[in-house]
Amino acid sequence: MSYQVLARKWRPRHFQELIGQEHVVRALVNALNSDRLHHALLFTGTRGVGKTTIARIFAKSLNCHKGITSAPCGICSTCREIDEGRFMDLLEVDAASRTRVEDTRELLENVQYAPARGRFKVYLIDELHMLSGHSFNALLKTLEEPPPHVQFLLATTDPQRLPATILSRCLRFNLKRLPTADIVRYLDAILEKEGIARETPALTLIARAGNGSMRDALSILDQAIAFGGGRINAKEVGDMLGTVEPQYVIELLDYLAAGDAANALHTVQLLDQKTPDYSSVLADLLTLLQRIAVLQSVPDITDNDCADPNSEAVRRLADSMAPEDIQLFYQIALIGRRDLPLSPEPKSGFEMILLRMFCFRPLEKGETISQSVTQTSSAFSVTKTASTEPALATPAAPVTVSPRSVASSCDATADWSTIVISLGLKGMAQQLALHCVLHSYEGNMLHLLLDPSHAQVHTKNGEERLRSALEAYYGKPLQLRIQVGESTATTPAYQQSRHQAERQQAATDAIHSDPNVQALCDTFNAKIKPDSITPTD
Repeated sequence: MSYQVLARKWRPRHFQELIGQEHVVRALVNALNSDRLHHALLFTGTRGVGKTTIARIFAKSLNCHKGITSAPCGICSTCREIDEGRFMDLLEVDAASRTRVEDTRELLENVQYAPARGRFKVYLIDELHMLSGHSFNALLKTLEEPPPHVQFLLATTDPQRLPATILSRCLRFNLKRLPTADIVRYLDAILEKEGIARETPALTLIARAGNGSMRDALSILDQAIAFGGGRINAKEVGDMLGTVEPQYVIELLDYLAAGDAANALHTVQLLDQKTPDYSSVLADLLTLLQRIAVLQSVPDITDNDCADPNSEAVRRLADSMAPEDIQLFYQIALIGRRDLPLSPEPKSGFEMILLRMFCFRPLEKGETISQSVTQTSSAFSVTKTASTEPALATPAAPVTVSPRSVASSCDATADWSTIVISLGLKGMAQQLALHCVLHSYEGNMLHLLLDPSHAQVHTKNGEERLRSALEAYYGKPLQLRIQVGESTATTPAYQQSRHQAERQQAATDAIHSDPNVQALCDTFNAKIKPDSITPTD
């Protein structure tokens, strides 16, 4: 077979061709130019970021016919043989397949002999962490006092597993995962040289799938070229990777922002027809939420994905969604992705994650708990709401307090439900206010009783936001005391829920008593679907 995979064909041959590891290249080039060479270099980093590539370039720099140089010629016999993997003084070892102490001793028994052709005898040991404890001991003495003609180049993806005695004898270089933008530019340059048509969004998908590894990205690119018949476009790459169009994720966020559970569920139904990897969908959702959160916090920041056609949608969502919603959705999606493999079926698990987002979404101004639940239940059959903040205060022990008369003043005697609506609160602070009753208001002290069944909504941040809103309402500084306890008074949340239930019952009675509806039932043997009845404003 004459075809050579892209990862081998386009492996960098010089330091200047390396992508994304400038901090390592700078140190090595300076060391070579000043002839300050450490006898043992350790390269760490995830797979496919250039550890062995850098080691081979360094081996050429030591043995090139030009002399020790940071710019090996690449044309002399030594450089060509190293590139082709047949230079006899470069001993490449995969420690994962040679873990026994006997293998290590056999490898090192010829260390004292001078190189056959080159200036240095170079030992390149990959996956160093796979050596056994005895093998490390066998290597230790040689690392500590190597002959002047020996250079050790060590590579590992798991430096935590290396003994401290080994680490202390090496000069360590940490290679970083490659940014998506750098991978996209490199893939684009390769395809330009290969004469292959491509779309930038397709390269972005490939780069993200590479997850910081250039080698993985090049392997996926090889697959994409074969899959697309010699061309690279976003739809075919998405089909190959099992990813979905970004528009689906954007639509889900639009419906989450609008509280439209029915259309969100419909989008999931359309999405399911493409047999997606729902864990990847959640990953895309998390990525989008992170970009929105950053944009909301620093509006003038330059988006790293500015070439992404979805950048405009990210800015639109950043303007339309509350920051606390973004943080909540991110946390739910993050935990949901962890728990998704435990669900009986991926689609149902994904729907339940969306369900949590709708249930825990902070209420909008003027929206009641019952309205929020009714909207969500139309698609998911949800029957209750819950707390929205992950950090909950430890609830105090419930107490029973008889209601006391509130100090007589215009504001103080106002109905607590009316006050809560006037405060314009959102999120946890609103939930806290909705589940309290006004126990007393004397001087600057306002005392609330919190329903024991909702003690978990009491957080320090929520209490502080509620106190600030009450100070603005009353127009003076206040001390706020919130105590978990029973009361004969009803909370605003209960009142709203009861009011909605009464409206629902009235709508149901009206439907059943409507003569036209009765005629349809009698004529066509029709049935009234109870959950389809919704009261109108």
